[in-house]
Amino acid sequence: MRTRLYLLTGLIGLLAIAVVVAAQTVADAAGIVTTMPAATMPANLADAAAGSPALLAVPRLLQPPTRNRDIPAVSPPPAATADSILNSPHDLSVQSPNHVRAVEQEQICIFCHAPHAAAAAAPGWNRHDPSTFYRIYRSRSTEARIHQPEYASRQCLSCHDGHQLLGQVLSRPLTDPIPMTFQTMPPGPSNLTTNLSDDHPISFRYDRALSNADPEIYDPQRISPRLPLGERGEVNCQTCHDPHNNNLNHFLRLPWKRGALCLTCHNLPGWHGSAHATSGKPVAGQIFNKHILPAGANLAATSPGQGLPFTTVADNACANCHQVHGAPEEQQLLRFQRRDENCLVCHDGSVAANILRVLGLPYNHKGESILDRHSLVENPRTMPAHVTCVDCHNPHATRPGPPDDHLLRPRTGLGPLTGASGVTIHGRLVRSAQFEYEVCLKCHGDKPVPVRPTIPRVLPGNNLRRQISPSAASAHPFVVYNASKGAPSLLPEVLNKKISCSDCHNANDARAFGGTAPNGPHGSIYKFLVALRYETDDFVTESPQTYALCYRCHSRSSILADESFRLHRLHVVTGRSPCSACHDPHGVQTQTHLINFDRSLVSPVPGSAIEYRDRGRFTGSCTLVCHGVNHVNFIYSPTTVPGTGGAAASKTR
Repeated sequence: MRTRLYLLTGLIGLLAIAVVVAAQTVADAAGIVTTMPAATMPANLADAAAGSPALLAVPRLLQPPTRNRDIPAVSPPPAATADSILNSPHDLSVQSPNHVRAVEQEQICIFCHAPHAAAAAAPGWNRHDPSTFYRIYRSRSTEARIHQPEYASRQCLSCHDGHQLLGQVLSRPLTDPIPMTFQTMPPGPSNLTTNLSDDHPISFRYDRALSNADPEIYDPQRISPRLPLGERGEVNCQTCHDPHNNNLNHFLRLPWKRGALCLTCHNLPGWHGSAHATSGKPVAGQIFNKHILPAGANLAATSPGQGLPFTTVADNACANCHQVHGAPEEQQLLRFQRRDENCLVCHDGSVAANILRVLGLPYNHKGESILDRHSLVENPRTMPAHVTCVDCHNPHATRPGPPDDHLLRPRTGLGPLTGASGVTIHGRLVRSAQFEYEVCLKCHGDKPVPVRPTIPRVLPGNNLRRQISPSAASAHPFVVYNASKGAPSLLPEVLNKKISCSDCHNANDARAFGGTAPNGPHGSIYKFLVALRYETDDFVTESPQTYALCYRCHSRSSILADESFRLHRLHVVTGRSPCSACHDPHGVQTQTHLINFDRSLVSPVPGSAIEYRDRGRFTGSCTLVCHGVNHVNFIYSPTTVPGTGGAAASKTR
């Protein structure tokens, strides 16, 4: 009895299927879209319809293999849930709302998958393996060994390299591809082309050896399991993208906001709490359509890059400067080819402090004419001369300066220089500088870059690392303050204090000097990129303004009263000689009191060399010709009477 019941149930089931197929055939011929309750669907189809109305078009497997071309296009079904490819960019069926779609094909999965006649290497895969040779990502700073795309990535590239026909699937003859509105992927962000050098690298082993070699890469054991690696532990397209889930847009596996996806693998010391990670300043989308011309003074044209996904600096995070696919500058995937434009597009006053304006001043740290000179792994001893923003600033760790920024302030941190590399006073390269002068010594130390203007000195002094070293005979107190080397002219507020490079080299209207411009040696109207007037020409009338930079720390009244040098007033006021005629402001390795004469203003006495001798406190002697006067072993001391000759001084007629 039970056996008969089973047979009867089976016959009824077969009859029901036959009725459905027959009804579908009739309906298809009549142009009717047949529907069936989702509750009676197979489980996989019911999942696809989750979140949609209870009715869904009968799957193509139950429809005839051909369709009358005169039948009107099927209207798109209601949107499905975000974790389905239905109506997502990967939905290429005729019902899709995308501009890239099939002309009549109603199946969704067939563009990638097929139950029969599929690829042997990946059962169920329905696309041809592209035999293309790709140009891959290369960077001087990467430790990864990047190879040609492996099979998992080539599966994606079979559509996204823009070469293979979108409708060319294994389940159909080569001569009969699925008709599409676009035969290949049209130009745009989805078409990566065969040039992958401007895209995030793929097909490299992400293992402990890589993280050990590159401290800015996390150990792979720490990586979220939501970012799967390939069979051999390699990064591929599917590591970041889930082709079946567009819940986070762009088929991302983790959110893009605030750099969550990037920071899962990239270890950026100092990022959390940095200016770019915490800034809530708005960035209008059109800002990143601006382009800084070589002159550095105009923003125009358009960037070929993609727009920003969010509206604030903090939310965009990495996306402010980097473009994952199709980056205009391949090295580090920067949004703009000229490196400084990636900074100045915001630091032009539109979002952040107006550095662009200051860089346009006559004396500046501007390098817009130099392309691709900077490298993350450059050696200050061998690198070519150049200057970019990231030579002094680490954008991943930079912090704003204190609001009460002022001269000779107590320095609890480096502010905008935080995280920048540097060279110690002993010549050792460090990844993160501890003092401001260490950042400057990368270019102004053992291999000084050429600068203009310069003062020709008797004693060579281009290596500032040696000039300001504690072992130098005399130096301004950049590194240590030695009270025994102090001067009576120092103002009380600067006694026993160290100074920084930016205490002299700064914008002429910097906040630290009472102005409104951002602090730092970006640009100035004064020679030598100093913040205050500092005359170095001969025969300049002395005034508080003429030597304002010196009088910032040195008492003018003390200088003119000859408290430290008995003939100061005679030289500076009467003779109208500049401070720089005798003093080298950074330091002198072998001479006290910063004495290092300007050879353009003094000359040797015939038969002798230009010479200075320290003969004790406030006492010394000179041998040289200045303003036509021969000084031959001219001795000065606290008892010297201004206007009289020393051991020997005569007027050359």
